[in-house]
Amino acid sequence: MRNRYLDLLRFLAILRVVTYHVTGYATLTLVFPAMSVMFALAGSLMAASLDRSGVRSVGRRLRRLLPSLWVVAAVFVPAMLLTGLTFSPRVLLWLFPISDPPANYWGGLALSPIWYLRDYLWFVLASPLVLWLFRRAPLPTLAAPYLLLVAIEAGVLANPPTVLREFGLYFGAWLLGFAHHDGLLRRMRNRVLLPAAAVVGAAGLAWIVTHPGPRGYDINDIPLGNALWSAAFILVAIGRAPAGVTWVDRVPALGRAVTVVNRRALTVYLWHMPFVVLLTPLVGLVGWSPRDPVGLWLRVGLVFALVGVVTLMVGWVEDVAARRTPELIPGKPRRTVADRAAAAPASPAPAGAEDALVSVGARVPAPRRAAETPVRPGRGDGVPASRRDAPG
Repeated sequence: MRNRYLDLLRFLAILRVVTYHVTGYATLTLVFPAMSVMFALAGSLMAASLDRSGVRSVGRRLRRLLPSLWVVAAVFVPAMLLTGLTFSPRVLLWLFPISDPPANYWGGLALSPIWYLRDYLWFVLASPLVLWLFRRAPLPTLAAPYLLLVAIEAGVLANPPTVLREFGLYFGAWLLGFAHHDGLLRRMRNRVLLPAAAVVGAAGLAWIVTHPGPRGYDINDIPLGNALWSAAFILVAIGRAPAGVTWVDRVPALGRAVTVVNRRALTVYLWHMPFVVLLTPLVGLVGWSPRDPVGLWLRVGLVFALVGVVTLMVGWVEDVAARRTPELIPGKPRRTVADRAAAAPASPAPAGAEDALVSVGARVPAPRRAAETPVRPGRGDGVPASRRDAPG
């Protein structure tokens, strides 16, 4: 059974990512380090898949990941080839982005979120071996990405390849997902987990404040601060995750929204940035500056609306990739066999059925006498008084 609290976290992370890319508010990255949370949730799911299916789960994860990317590539790669992108064998990286696939001047910005799929792909491929190591030496394995990032920031590893830099930045969150799946975080007492989160978070904040990036305190520009602050956030938000949040489904609209965004998370993530790039100049044409509050929040609303439309059009690809029945809008309550049976009208017994039962020796109850169902005049003939007077 799915943990609706984790579904809620993923829902909030996706909304935060889209809103941040439209508004550019650096505060959002501190309040909710969404990308690290998404990697932690993915790491937990990956560990569960490996326990269930072994190394075969790597192929299954890739099968669920890549088709949505191929839909994006089918639309944008031809458009980029027609507007300046040089065709080369590297274009094939749009089929399997083990490295950054090529893009032209506008595609590089509109399709910039592809880096998440690239990192996800690396992490999935590494997971069978790393999970084996993690379960034999949890603390050294967990510490390794953070030590790697410290070495990069300190200049010990100058000009590291992208793969090393990204493992240092986000693989620690993925490993915290392993720890969540294995129950290590849940078994940590508050007197251990909360001080550890406070120390790591304080170190991350101190680094962020003393090493601001080109956009100030936007943690996307401050890798070490990002990794440490995100680790502290994950320790608390996921390490103390409740078994569920029943109130989510008590509000039908919210419960459905959480389900839809979780089932279509990859589609929303891949398609939102092209609309951000498209709408930025269009809003300016009507006289609103990019920072004007009206123009800004108009863009937010339009981006979500357009993403909703494209999700209706191609989001079903995620169902096919996951081998689910394709749905236009996921999360519609489905009637079980018991529900359908309960709702079916009762058919009257055919004429002569009672005689047939008697003929084979079945006992047929005698009809009830009128005295057993007292009737009050004027209150509905034939309805027992005890049933009529019951509240509700």
